[in-house]
Amino acid sequence: MLKLPDWQSLSLKEQIAQMIVVRASGYHFDHQIRYPAWEANHTQLKQWLAELNLGGVILLGGSSVELQARSQQLQSWANIPLLIAADIEEGVGQRFPGATWFPPPMALGAIYEQNPSLAEQYATEMGRITAQEALAVGLNWLLSPVVDVNNNPDNPVINIRAFGDRPEVVSALSSAFITGTKSQSILTTAKHFPGHGDTTTDSHLDLPTLTHSEARLATVELPPFQQAIASGVDSVMTAHLMIPAWDRQYPATLSQTIVTEKLRKQFRFNGLVVTDALIMGGITKYAPPEEVAVNAIEAGTDILLMPDNPEVAIASIYQAVESGRITPTRIQQSLTRIWQAKQKVIQSRKPLPLTSELSSQQAQQTVDSILKDSLQIGGKIPLIPEAKTNARNLIVVDDVLNATYLDLHTPAIAIPQKLNYRRQIVDSSTLDCILSNLSPTLLQIFIRGNPFRGNAGLTVNARQIYQQLLQKGQVEALIIYGSPYVLHYFCDWIPEDLPWVHSYGQMPQSQAIALRTLFNLNLDVLTSESWSNFGF
Repeated sequence: MLKLPDWQSLSLKEQIAQMIVVRASGYHFDHQIRYPAWEANHTQLKQWLAELNLGGVILLGGSSVELQARSQQLQSWANIPLLIAADIEEGVGQRFPGATWFPPPMALGAIYEQNPSLAEQYATEMGRITAQEALAVGLNWLLSPVVDVNNNPDNPVINIRAFGDRPEVVSALSSAFITGTKSQSILTTAKHFPGHGDTTTDSHLDLPTLTHSEARLATVELPPFQQAIASGVDSVMTAHLMIPAWDRQYPATLSQTIVTEKLRKQFRFNGLVVTDALIMGGITKYAPPEEVAVNAIEAGTDILLMPDNPEVAIASIYQAVESGRITPTRIQQSLTRIWQAKQKVIQSRKPLPLTSELSSQQAQQTVDSILKDSLQIGGKIPLIPEAKTNARNLIVVDDVLNATYLDLHTPAIAIPQKLNYRRQIVDSSTLDCILSNLSPTLLQIFIRGNPFRGNAGLTVNARQIYQQLLQKGQVEALIIYGSPYVLHYFCDWIPEDLPWVHSYGQMPQSQAIALRTLFNLNLDVLTSESWSNFGF
């Protein structure tokens, strides 16, 4: 069994470096790096891990199989075992293809409203499967669950990443997810403290302000965090938010009042406190990176996630300690907690057989069950397609260059094609062109709140275009994959008998189930195991 060295044997700079987690590509080769502004190349990353002695990495990119080799490579470069994290709120397959991709957490919230015990059962199973698959590919830190209460339909960034819009729902399901992970030696994270659900500004772009009173925070935003702590969550991620009721000067990320006085002392949280990514506009617009790093440590944070330059962050904190601004004790407190976390996960650092650990039949059946039980339908269903040659399968996505859930073989394209629909795929930048085609239309919209998007779904221009399309009477049916808030908008003015389907998921499994429901397709099985073979 691997052993951690005594952190007290490390130099001050090495101790500080253990408090830094940098972004890295999950791909093996430099030419595959997708975000060079945030992801260091092979040489730079190896130097940071081996010489600076950084504490961990957060990964994005690559398949689940590639990731296992990549995580082993990164661990081999480090002198001290790394924390290897990823934002996998919807299963490992959400970020790393090949593993299980679950529907967004809000799908479980929809099920909870009808059957709380079933929803909690699903959440527990989701936690168990996610933890098992994460360890199989070399991850040891889940940056999930999201425990924000998304009670603002215009929230552009949390949206369906949350379990729901009521604190009792979020508390129950996030707690069940955490419970499910406990079968494995892995770290979990409750985010984004003290609650990012009731904002209309994306903190990736700017710094939101939550204007609620302390009494309101205690009623809505805070209960899910308190429940997560009671359930044994390992870490809490702070949000880049201004909370004037608690601190009028500093955002939560940098606030000693919020991190130490509230989270540590009032809520008695003794685990890791980690910042949200420090390259986000909500914090970079507030202060320069040197001051952000120092302020975060002063506030009581243990881990700085994705500072723009780890060398600058380490030097800034080191100088603050040398000058007496930060005490050595403050660093030592964090190192103690980091070592406790690493000791928990170090026993899981061993290669696992991916064929038996990823995308098991049971996992895929669980995904199918969640998708089916959260599916919503309306209007005159089923739609009976008439024999015609000019019907259009109109698919609208956020960005055609980043629609990983679509390909020629995926159900949203393949099934309508077999029913004589001709595909047209557009995104937000080309949406205007859809009005020039007067063909009968199956309208499939893939839309959800996402980081850096800046809005929760439909822009004013998009609403006007969709309304014109519907007024022409050429839309035969509507499928929305993702946000229920977009569905609510459409339901206000679509014809009462127009067939519609809403699925929280966007993955191929979701597409197959939605289209089978819409057309009442007479297939024995059209789920995760067979959608790719439809009609071929």
